[in-house]
Amino acid sequence: MPEPLDLLRTAYPDLTEVLSSLSAGEGWQPTGCAGWTPVDLGFHLLSDARRALVALNTPAPGPADTTAVDYWRSWRPPAPDDEDELWSTRVAASVQGGFGAVQRRYAEASAAVVVAAGRVAPDAAVRTQGSTLTVADLLSTLVVEAAVHHLDLVLHLDRPGPGAAPLAEVRRVLEGLLGGPLPASWDGVTAARRGTGREPLTAVDRAEIGTAAERFPLFG
Repeated sequence: MPEPLDLLRTAYPDLTEVLSSLSAGEGWQPTGCAGWTPVDLGFHLLSDARRALVALNTPAPGPADTTAVDYWRSWRPPAPDDEDELWSTRVAASVQGGFGAVQRRYAEASAAVVVAAGRVAPDAAVRTQGSTLTVADLLSTLVVEAAVHHLDLVLHLDRPGPGAAPLAEVRRVLEGLLGGPLPASWDGVTAARRGTGREPLTAVDRAEIGTAAERFPLFG
């Protein structure tokens, strides 16, 4: 299994390349994240990279109280018609100076995260969003976030998707949340999209997964 830092060194540059390749017009196309455009996702990803920089420079007394899997357990689906996060993200993105500015700032911040991550011991404890994780587990959460949103960005655009290794990390986390294997027939993209509710489960899926299907999406 690749180390989380190696996964991040794949996931972040790949995502940066795709995001940076989009034109201003493509920035307002739909994505796989319902209601969100690439501009919205770009700013969300920029915020995540900035959070990662803070976390990597915020040592915490151990031991860690959250793992790479448990980090996602606190997620809850938004209530119907709850668009507060989308609108607050869009308002914040609108004052960045255009899509190009978001793209440039994400490229800078994500590259800095990769460098900073290589300077901290994987078993060191850091603090983010009210939880203490090891650096290795923090990097896993960043890889998962990047891979899922990479899929969102390219759903309606002719761009390459995330690599197999980051998608395998998404699957590992989803199976940890489920407490068992996802259907073997699912490839990495299907696992990520169905596991996070971006695609509905089929009747065949529900028959194979059984009563645990009621727990989907495992996170979004």
